[in-house]
Amino acid sequence: PLACRQASFRVKFLFEGKTSFGMSVFNLSNAIMGSGILGLSYAMANTGIILFLVLLTSIAVLSLYSVHLLLRSAGVVGIRAYEQLGKRAFGHPGKILAAVVITMHNIGGKLEFWVSSNLISKLPLFCIFFEWFLNGNYLIIIVSVFIILPLALMRQLGYLGYTSGFSLTCMVFFLISVIYKKFNIPCPFDGFTNHTAENISIDGECEAKYFTINQQTAYTVPILAFAFVCHPEVLPIYTELRNPTKRRMQAIANVSILGMFVMYLLTAIFGYLTFYLNTEAELLHTYSKVDPLDTLILCVRLAVLVAVTLTVPVVLFPIRRALLQLLFPDKPFHWLRHISIALCLLFIANLLVIFVPNIRDIFGIIGATSAPSLIFILPGLFYIRIVSTEPMKSRPKIQAACFTALGFIFMSMSLTFITLDWVYGENRSGGGH
Repeated sequence: PLACRQASFRVKFLFEGKTSFGMSVFNLSNAIMGSGILGLSYAMANTGIILFLVLLTSIAVLSLYSVHLLLRSAGVVGIRAYEQLGKRAFGHPGKILAAVVITMHNIGGKLEFWVSSNLISKLPLFCIFFEWFLNGNYLIIIVSVFIILPLALMRQLGYLGYTSGFSLTCMVFFLISVIYKKFNIPCPFDGFTNHTAENISIDGECEAKYFTINQQTAYTVPILAFAFVCHPEVLPIYTELRNPTKRRMQAIANVSILGMFVMYLLTAIFGYLTFYLNTEAELLHTYSKVDPLDTLILCVRLAVLVAVTLTVPVVLFPIRRALLQLLFPDKPFHWLRHISIALCLLFIANLLVIFVPNIRDIFGIIGATSAPSLIFILPGLFYIRIVSTEPMKSRPKIQAACFTALGFIFMSMSLTFITLDWVYGENRSGGGH
């Protein structure tokens, strides 16, 4: 019938993408990358090299399985929007839930490092004559208006592939610097402050540990569990992919997660083998204790800040898409709505950063609840509800159910550790994605 042909044409037109394989890899890798990379060496110091490798490998494999569940569910019903999968699985409440989780995660979890990072406070060392940069607020506003906003106004996510590639280049520079410093910083560390110098006499201070179990070890599990969060961006990238197929999109996810796995592992190993027992939760801060005015480390701080800043437009895209699905589900594209939502999101993010003093605590709770929902819980539930061709007792459905249960376990662990941090006034669960 004519109506069916018209509907088929609209679906084909909507899903016809122009983004290449390489640009899609850049965007997905950029979405994965986060501030958690600065805490991976500390995580290795509290797990040991072998246990860290096992945990990181397991999380990478689970993340790939999660992407597989998403793509399988999307392929069955021909839907390439996270919110629409929620609607198909649980009706309108499912659509609202998916949109809220994506919005809260990308605002709370992904923007946390950019909006409240202590890297900003280090930038004035490059431009000391700008004294008004010292509190970081002016720099946040300037970066938002002149860098993030123009990129966030792009109509298609594929256009951000170039900035994502540059962002990844900055992180490669960070990795190369970490490797270089391993062979230039002696152990024991004569250049450390007096407080740290007291540790020089500790036996085995400069020996690598392959297995380590201590009171901090359990805190590294949820940090690593959320190291490969990219699921809100998977379906938008799939939609804009040239010649889109499930196998092609899965290959993009495989390459992206494998690339970030290698970067995470090398950063953790060489950072840990530089400082051993003296490794701190924020790796760049550890380097600054050796030489606060080290030119290379100051350049690395700038590179990391640029990299994370260029991640923001990528993660704003799913938020805007989620809001459009909720507020204007049947409306065609309109530039006024497109621009207005981007302006509102950046305005709210800047207000939170500047005027809410304990914003990191709020973001910690949001990340602890939204990340396991996006990685484990929702993809498993979508698969169970949407893929009706397989019986509930089939092996794939049982695996999906166990995967969902694992998400609730990680969420409980994260919330428990954050609560303990608040009660005891410590910061052992920092370094999230």
